Amino acid sequence: MLRSLMLLLPGTLMCGAAAQPNQDATGMIQTVCGPVAVSELGPTLTHEHVLVDFIGADKVSPDRYDPDEVFQVMLPYLRDVRAAGIKTLFECTPNYLGRDPALLRRLSQASGLNLVTNTGLYKDPFLPQWAKKLSAEQIAARWIAEATQGIGPERIKPGFIKIAANEGDLSDIQRKIMLAAAFTSRATGLAIASHTTQGRTALQQLDVLEQAGLPATGFVWVHADAEPDAALRYRAAERGAWLSYDGIREGNAAQKLNLVLDTLERFPRRLLISQDAGWYHVGEPRGGDVAPLDWLPSEFVPMLRAAGATQEQVDQLLIHNPARAFATRPLEG
Repeated sequence: MLRSLMLLLPGTLMCGAAAQPNQDATGMIQTVCGPVAVSELGPTLTHEHVLVDFIGADKVSPDRYDPDEVFQVMLPYLRDVRAAGIKTLFECTPNYLGRDPALLRRLSQASGLNLVTNTGLYKDPFLPQWAKKLSAEQIAARWIAEATQGIGPERIKPGFIKIAANEGDLSDIQRKIMLAAAFTSRATGLAIASHTTQGRTALQQLDVLEQAGLPATGFVWVHADAEPDAALRYRAAERGAWLSYDGIREGNAAQKLNLVLDTLERFPRRLLISQDAGWYHVGEPRGGDVAPLDWLPSEFVPMLRAAGATQEQVDQLLIHNPARAFATRPLEG
């Protein structure tokens, strides 16, 4: 195992007290067990999933699965990725798609892995009816409340904003969601991570962010590696956005390796890598087939080194860039 990933085997993680509402969280990242200094984040995967339910916003419910079964199924995968050297994992399942912060806290405590949940919403058919009726400001108010007061009776706070965009030109509803995310980011300092598969859509999202008076440095373009046109990807990076190459799997490793190496040369301080792996799929027996979470640190990182990436570049991808991308930003005023 590479030097930077040689960490102690997981033990039990004790959840600390959440930050007080008036406590300065700048430079921190909120995990399901409380705030963590960016210097303590360690090797990080920024786009993974523990549980997802694709039944739709009108039918999704915690009653559709047994949290104890999910815990039993997913804990070994989380322990494996922790043993592979990863210390922090961003769980990117948004509300109305199976987000369960209380379950994530249990898994964090049992695995010794920092888990980060989110506020925000996905896209149709996973948008609740209230999101279609409310204004961007009203939607943002709900997300800001989650960020400042916590989610559910456990008051677990999110560490980022997770949204999505349609393909093609940005639709009216997804433009509103993007604007709500901008308002939330301004009020909380949380970064925005957006599931966006096409470059022109991502650039339009950056336009919305700019119109709201926020820098692109707070925007993570999730699935940027799905855009085949490198010029579009690099235009977003030039504007300051983060390129998240998070579809890296064993079956496409050679292709993704070239993408990562090229971007490392051009925009080394704007690149994130992850797998979009997991997950317990609600509705399938025992969650169906789970893609292992430890493949990237165990297999892809050695591929990077063999292809010429330095240890400093690996550390940039897995330690320094995630900390910079998701650190809570200073608030205006």
